[in-house]
Amino acid sequence: MSAAEAPDYRRQSPAVAERFRQLKQRPVVLTVDRLTRRFSRPDGSEVTALENLSFVAHRREFLCILGPSGCGKSTLLRLLAGLDQPTSGRVLLDDREVSEPGPERGVVFQGYTLFPWLTVKQNVMFGLKIGGSGNDQADAEARQWLELVGLAKFADSYPSQLSGGMKQRVAIARALANNPRILLMDEPFGALDAQTRAQMQRHLLQIWRNVDITVLFITHDLDEALYLADRILVLKANPGRLDELIEVPVPRPRRPEQFGSPEFLAAKAHIEELIHPKIAPPTDSLPFIRFTQVGDDVE
Repeated sequence: MSAAEAPDYRRQSPAVAERFRQLKQRPVVLTVDRLTRRFSRPDGSEVTALENLSFVAHRREFLCILGPSGCGKSTLLRLLAGLDQPTSGRVLLDDREVSEPGPERGVVFQGYTLFPWLTVKQNVMFGLKIGGSGNDQADAEARQWLELVGLAKFADSYPSQLSGGMKQRVAIARALANNPRILLMDEPFGALDAQTRAQMQRHLLQIWRNVDITVLFITHDLDEALYLADRILVLKANPGRLDELIEVPVPRPRRPEQFGSPEFLAAKAHIEELIHPKIAPPTDSLPFIRFTQVGDDVE
């Protein structure tokens, strides 16, 4: 569906409008204030990955970040996690400036970052023990989190014995075990097949409904963002700047059949135009060099 054919993506049902009214009344958990990050090149020049980016995330909000390649999505996540420092601007979590990694921010990456020599339960216990929990307490809490993500019966298995989706559920349990205020996720389902990815999206929504957590989820998949998010932050590339902050008009609870709803298609068409604007076709053409003589044409 083209943007011209789609209804207005900003049109919200009364239920959706009321949800956003309530969301905006919740406390602000995360504040990104005029964030800029520049990197130096070997020749002495600079490249700007992010420029003057500002937004907020509210308590228990699910915020997705979309944008074309090179818009600074992963750079932003590293800054939020405290794994990198901004050139200018700041990140505030509960009004405290972020300057280093901390247990109040859980991080889940695309790759399977589990320790292969530890069991599933030991992987979840790891952060708890680093944080000072005794072995018995860490064991009990790890079992609770594994129960939440549906992997209690795999507590004594090793990562090599799990599927990709199961490994990411363990990674989510490990990130949540320290009771962070915000969960940062960098394309966590990007390496999964389509069926497992859809299943993991449903699992994540179920976990989010049952945990007091704000989720910031980076993805390149428009359908995934519209299925998961309350709001979608769309970035421009080169440098990464805020293009638009979109309130998803699809009502909750979300169901896969909503992918064909007018609200979903309208929002998707609009985001598609933001990320992939229409450009004029090239006026030049490639030289005609034929390497085969099969006697027929493929077009």
